[in-house]
This record gives sequence, C-alpha cells and structure tokens, in this order.
Amino acid sequence: MLNRQQAPDFKQVSTINFIQPEKRVLDNDVPVFTIYSREQDLVRIEFIFDNVNWKPEKPLQAIAVSALINNGTNKLTSKEIAEQIDFYGAFFQTEYVQDQSSVTLYTLNKHLRSVLPIVKDVLSESQFPQQELDIYIQNQKQKLQVNLKKNDILARKEFAHALFGNTAYGVNIQAEHYDALKREDLVDYFKAAYAPNNCTIIVSGKFDEASFNLLNDAFGKDWEKSNAIKNSFDFAATAKQTIYTEKPEALQSAIRIGQLAINRKHEDFSGLQILNTVLGGYFGSRLMNNIREDKGYTYGIGSGVSSLQQAGYLFIATEVGADVCSAALTEIYKEIEILKTELIGDEELDLVRNYMLGSMLGSLENVFSHADKFKNIYFAGLDYDYYTKYIDKVKTITAEELLALANKYLITDNFTEVVIGKK
Repeated sequence: MLNRQQAPDFKQVSTINFIQPEKRVLDNDVPVFTIYSREQDLVRIEFIFDNVNWKPEKPLQAIAVSALINNGTNKLTSKEIAEQIDFYGAFFQTEYVQDQSSVTLYTLNKHLRSVLPIVKDVLSESQFPQQELDIYIQNQKQKLQVNLKKNDILARKEFAHALFGNTAYGVNIQAEHYDALKREDLVDYFKAAYAPNNCTIIVSGKFDEASFNLLNDAFGKDWEKSNAIKNSFDFAATAKQTIYTEKPEALQSAIRIGQLAINRKHEDFSGLQILNTVLGGYFGSRLMNNIREDKGYTYGIGSGVSSLQQAGYLFIATEVGADVCSAALTEIYKEIEILKTELIGDEELDLVRNYMLGSMLGSLENVFSHADKFKNIYFAGLDYDYYTKYIDKVKTITAEELLALANKYLITDNFTEVVIGKK
C-alpha cells in the first residue's frame, strides 16, 4: 500500500538533452538556424534584428518601429496584412527588448508559400503611415499616464534609470518623447535596422528542404543592406543610491532593490543563479518564507539575476503594505546578511538543486522552447557547453562556494534602493 503521509524521495534529474540547430545561410548570407520537428505541421520563424543607432534624443525609435512595422506597406494596408495572415490561420507578432527586435511568424508548413511574401513585404517595404503613428502616440501617452500611477511600474522605471542611465537599458520615457516621434525618423530607423546584414533567422518546427527554399526565395535576395551601428554601452557600478517617492495615500509601497552584476558570459553566473534561487528565485525561497509566509507583509516577493548583452544586474522586487515597508526592508537585508555569514544547509540546497534541474527539464517541453534555449546562448556569444557547465554547477556547487559568491556579489553598500509609496 502507498503511504500517502510520507513524501516521495527526491530523485535528481540525471540527464537533460538539448536539440541543437542546423545552421544554413541564405543567398545573401543571412544565417538560418533550424530546429526541426516532424511532430506537427506548425512552424515558427523568427526574424531577429539587433537594435542599432541609439540616440538619447530619440529613445523611442526602435520601440515605435517594432510596434508599427506591420501597419502598412507600399502594397498592403494594416487591415489587409491582418486579414491575409488570418486567412491562412497564421499568427504574426512583433517584439522589442533591450538588445533586439523581432518579427515572428507562426504558420502551418503548407501555407509558407502564401504567407512568406506578406512577411517579406512587411520587412522590406513598411511605410509607417502618419495616421497610424498619430494613433500610436495618443494610445501610448494614455497608457503611460495610467502606468505612472502604478507604484510597481514607477519603481521598475526608477530602478532601471538609476542603474543604466540614459541608455536603451534605462531611459526614463516621458510623454514628450512620444510627442517628438516623427515618421521620417521611423523610416530611417527601419531601413537601418531591418536589413539582411543585421538579421538572424531562427526556425523551429516542421521545416524541410522545400521550406528552406521558399524562405531563400523570399528573403535571400532583393533585400537592401545597411551600415547601421549596433548599440554599445558602458556601465560602471555606483555607490548606494536611495530613491524614495512619497505617496501619502498609498496602501502599498513598491520596493525594488539591487545592483549591476555579471551576465551570462561570466564564469560565476551559474553560481549566482543558484544563490539567487535560494534568496528569492522560487516559491520556497528565503524571502518568500520570511516576508510572505512568516510576516505576512506581502502577497509575493522575488529576486532575479538578469543577463543583457552588455550588462547584468540582480534585483529584489515586491509590493508590501505601506505600514510595514520599513520592516520589510529590514527583513530583506537581514536575509542577505544571513547568506553572507551562514552556510546553507544540505537539505535546503538539495531542494534548490532539484527545483532548478526540474525547471530546466520542464522548460524544454517542445521544439519552440529548445529554440528559446538556443537564443539565450547564441546572442550571448556562447555554445551548448554553457548548459553542460550550468547543469554540472547546479549538481555540484557547495555551501562554501555559495557563501563566497554571496560575499562577492551581494554588496549592500552598492545597492540601489527604490521605494514608491510610504516608507
């Protein structure tokens, strides 16, 4: 009989297998990485472009182009683009993040011949109609006005600006930035960034030789190159900053604490991820157990280690009752100091190992997630050896190593502390 009063034994994940892509190039040298799967007829094609030509006086160029790129071309209106994509049961989305902008197509393999020319038209002939730009500016200003009343969003904006200054990583967007958007600036940025020599294509799903030929026919020629300059920033650690915006009527205070750190390229990054998981990286973390479960100061609190191409940072984020904000801050710093002075117990460390390995295995649920794992290392200039070392580090790291990492990277004297609400 199964004893349901006894928890099952932990079984550590032994092996994690990654599907590695095949690399090919189009006739115009655009690299194409394909992770093939014949399980379904669905295919995802990602056109990924480095963000370029950063200008502090025009911080919204890349963001606005990404948002408006499918709003009209020489041949098609925004409505026609949407209707034609929808007719074939396909899905088309754009995304902007700090380092890249992407255009992603989801479609059945059998419809590639019909939908790829639509995407090519968008990526080479977008016009950014003034009417669409005017609507975008109006909507974004209204959205910004609403967001600036939300303590958590304000805290995130202030934190990023304090760490990264007036760069693409930290610019503090205001309403006047939207007012300054000009159609000709968007057209110029589009021509500079959305070019074959600035493009990487990552394909996942059912994508055979015939499919590659269709992609090459559409994008391997008649696509004008540019001489854009990839964004480049320099960041230096700063002394402790305390940013407090008082809101007397606030019922909750938003807290964001952290500092510049290392990114995925650094040999300590995997160890720092493990340390972060102990601190606040999962539901059973120390911050959750203390601030939420024991004290009841918040519904949730977490910490993270983020890797960008040109920087890395660690952060702790939460919203707490305004009347317990100071007490919550005290407890947060207390948990950090414990990590710097006391060894993590074997039972807790084993739990974290199993959680992290299980999360890694669980994140590889389909061919698309394997492609996502490839993107993480490819755009960081790494190879699959990174994941081999990561898994080995999770399995073998010692409490002594984590103590040393805590003292090396959790330098509270250098922390930026942002509080929006009441303290």
